Amino acid sequence: MNTDTPSTQLPDDSRTEQSDTATPGAPGQPGDRSATETPGGAGATERLEVSRLIPAPAGAVFAVLTDPQGHVDIDASGMLLDAEGERVERPGDRFVVHMDREALGDVPLGKYDVEVVITALIPDEEIAWTVEARGQQFGHIYGYRLHPAEAGTLVTSYYDWSAADAEWKARVTFPVIPESALKATLGILERTVRRRSAG
Repeated sequence: MNTDTPSTQLPDDSRTEQSDTATPGAPGQPGDRSATETPGGAGATERLEVSRLIPAPAGAVFAVLTDPQGHVDIDASGMLLDAEGERVERPGDRFVVHMDREALGDVPLGKYDVEVVITALIPDEEIAWTVEARGQQFGHIYGYRLHPAEAGTLVTSYYDWSAADAEWKARVTFPVIPESALKATLGILERTVRRRSAG
């Protein structure tokens, strides 16, 4: 999971992963590992999607994605240090993630906490969340869609900042999380699912 704040100071002066009104895009094709970008306005893109075929049942993948510690385990950025909270089961559920921005080296935020707020959850099909910091939401959404495939589960990771606050769009360079990080997280997700299943 990605839970970084935009590349600027936390407000009071503030970040993420997406908002509860985002509409998932069409799924990719089985085996497709390319990224897609959906135009979000005049010449701009405000959504990224990447897909990967994971050779495991949807239930095994979803078990990682609904576990707060699972988000730490699959993080490709190195910012997620730990998580606290129960497995999420429905929209509105929350958990805390302890972050360290020094992993990116872009903004001197050091260590801080964010709260992940689930905005969509359909068992074995989809999970999405936004992130709050100091009680403030920033309007970008992260999520995963799962679709059965002949060789396992097609997992699509998406990042949508179309509903991000206009002030943040003016102050922050989007996407906060690049396509490469979404792809890397899917690779780590496959490895994590395999290891948990074997254990």
